[in-house]
Amino acid sequence: MHSDTHLLLHRLRIAEPPPSAAGFALPAAVPRAGLRTRLGWALVELGLRVLPRPPVRPLTTSGAA
Repeated sequence: MHSDTHLLLHRLRIAEPPPSAAGFALPAAVPRAGLRTRLGWALVELGLRVLPRPPVRPLTTSGAA
């Protein structure tokens, strides 16, 4: 098969999602950039909560008075 024909068929195949993926499609009313941003910040917040906090060191006073 010629490479241009192969590329064209590949692009046509990816342009149409399989019928099983139709249930996962976002409604047209949902802005994609806003959803991506909210999801991204939610993952950042979750990651910050999961990370262990550094131990708190007690303040030491020097013996000089």
